Amino acid sequence: MADRLYSPPTPGGSGRVVDVVPIIRDDRVHPDEHGAYSLDMETGDGIVRSEQGGPGGSQQGKVSFTFPDGQVFDLSFVADAEGYKPQSSFLPVAPAFPHPIPQFVLDQIEFARQQEAAREKSPSRSYGTPQ
Repeated sequence: MADRLYSPPTPGGSGRVVDVVPIIRDDRVHPDEHGAYSLDMETGDGIVRSEQGGPGGSQQGKVSFTFPDGQVFDLSFVADAEGYKPQSSFLPVAPAFPHPIPQFVLDQIEFARQQEAAREKSPSRSYGTPQ
């Protein structure tokens, strides 16, 4: 999987042994005159990434890797004029809308409405603009 490599001391620091993760695959097509490109890579520790792009800056791709607990993380995405749109079972999901509004919130809205109505009915206690 990963080789061990000694990293020499840095100024004011000490040397250390680090893991070196080999690159198994690294296929790249650099942007052509229209902006089209692609990237496909894989590392020795199981990270896989693939991405393609085209004219106008649109991109699509996917990435996957395995967490230490064995779960596999997968994410795919599209990025275009409508924005970045990732998809993964690991991403949080917003509650469905419209979601129920709690009663205490509705009560507070009604209280504010009643105060505003009462304020409109009562005479002003402040002076108007001088004439």
